[in-house]
Amino acid sequence: MPGTGTQKYEQQRQTAIRAAASVFAQKGFHGACTKDIAEQMGIKQGSLYYYFKSKEEALSEVCLYGIQDYVEHMASIADSEQSFEAKLIATVTSHLSSYRERNEALKVYNDERLYLPKIRRRRLKKLGSDYRQRLESIFEKGKESGAVRQSVDCHFAAQAVIGMCNAWGDLIVRDSDLDLFMVIQKCTDLLINGFIKKDLTR
Repeated sequence: MPGTGTQKYEQQRQTAIRAAASVFAQKGFHGACTKDIAEQMGIKQGSLYYYFKSKEEALSEVCLYGIQDYVEHMASIADSEQSFEAKLIATVTSHLSSYRERNEALKVYNDERLYLPKIRRRRLKKLGSDYRQRLESIFEKGKESGAVRQSVDCHFAAQAVIGMCNAWGDLIVRDSDLDLFMVIQKCTDLLINGFIKKDLTR
């Protein structure tokens, strides 16, 4: 493949992935075609073959691009020596910031990845499972340290945090004016302090 491995090729391929993410985010996997991606890049449809052999491969690369970095960030957070509260704040900050940074690619990952064949979903599923398991470990260590109630189901808690972040992430993608810091602050406040007013007289 001409130019493979060169810095220029990698930059162009990243451009192709972002173009595909934009098209899939707007039209969905089934509504989009490779011609749409090529037009988004301003190149001929045949030239797109240098970056993707098929629409399916384009979707796979977009999903991988969307999730890979924030999974790696989670590994660093989970392995750190920070307190439970600090890790939870870092998790929400990283997760929601990824939507602003990776924007449409994460939306495509959430909405369209199930249209990929099982073999292509395998790596994505492993990355997603790694993310959830590391988040579960943060809750488990929180229970061990006494920062988290013993009755908390760590698997359920991890899924709840991911669900909240994904829901707000979708809004972050759709509304570029949405204050990211405000969303992070409110999500972390809710997760750490809850809904119920504490009676300090007891």
